Amino acid sequence: MASTIGVLGCKAPLLQDRVCISRTIECLSVRENRVCFAKRFCAPTPLARISTRSVHRDQLHPLQTTQINAMGENAEKKTEEKTETEAKTAEYSASMQQAMGTTLEYRHELGMNYAHVLTDLIVGSCLQTPADADKLKDAGVGVIFCLQQDPDLAYFGVDLPAIQAHVKELDGIDHYRCQIRDFDPYDLRMRLPVAVAQLHNAIEAHKGKTAYVHCTAGLGRAPGVAKVRRCHPKLESIKAATADLLTEGSKQVVDLKWEGGPKHVEIAGLDVGWGQVYLQTRLPMEYRQSENQWILRRELPVGRYEYKFVVDGVWMTNPELPLSQPNREGQVNNVIEVTDTAQSGASKQLREQLMQEDADLTSEHRAKIRAKLEEIANSGQW
Repeated sequence: MASTIGVLGCKAPLLQDRVCISRTIECLSVRENRVCFAKRFCAPTPLARISTRSVHRDQLHPLQTTQINAMGENAEKKTEEKTETEAKTAEYSASMQQAMGTTLEYRHELGMNYAHVLTDLIVGSCLQTPADADKLKDAGVGVIFCLQQDPDLAYFGVDLPAIQAHVKELDGIDHYRCQIRDFDPYDLRMRLPVAVAQLHNAIEAHKGKTAYVHCTAGLGRAPGVAKVRRCHPKLESIKAATADLLTEGSKQVVDLKWEGGPKHVEIAGLDVGWGQVYLQTRLPMEYRQSENQWILRRELPVGRYEYKFVVDGVWMTNPELPLSQPNREGQVNNVIEVTDTAQSGASKQLREQLMQEDADLTSEHRAKIRAKLEEIANSGQW
């Protein structure tokens, strides 16, 4: 038996014995055996009734069959794309929860999500299409401030050049970009002063307009720069960046070692983060045969770093080195404290105070930070 056609979702000449109109109509919805048509195409009656007799493919005009087949293929393709996006979203959320120690989720397939955190500041997730720029412009946005890196964009198939090109066509809105690596507390710490300084300059250049600050999910990097909204930025990174601005201290050289003869040893964590679902970032160690050791020499700013060894592909800690306390998932990492012996006692004490949970800034501290940020904004360097 031939299959019946139950839904018409395109402009098409319907069979004349099915409808009282013998011209093109626009089918908006189908319920039971009724079709609702757009008023501009219909006879005075807004509801046309179709015969309850099934319509078979061999009764249809060839154009109708082609259009209906194409509609089915398009629907199937959209379903596949949605399923793929949902799978990527679930994978991304799992990685985010593990890396950031949060229960928050990101739903890329639902489009942009954001929150007004100040009258002139919005924090949210990434733009997905050029049309999203139109939505932001209509909402009074004059600054789009993107913190994503290229791998972030590629993972979800976001065409940033197309978005940037469309923004240039719009009046009164500009696109800025300051890249920060996803799920990476150290990179957030290092780049935060520049990001804040550049955002300040962008807002000053568009007074009276709203700024839209976004990363991928709008839950880590973007609120870290703006420090608002229900989110999970790495507060330790924000505190460390604040301490970096207020204290003097040079980078220190540290050596990490692994004994024995594995075929390959790497370091995860430390200052390169734990990797992303779409990008693994690890530091290869060098094997020194004369010492029978794998060694990584790294220059690091003052601070506390957690890391793990990846030995022939297996993640593990060295129990002979200092270990962290178990995190929410019960995971334990090796940890190293980097200190600057040449740093003054006052600077060390201030850094320790700023890293406390109840740390607060004096008016003098705030003035110094403001001056530093203005200097960074003018020079573009940190």
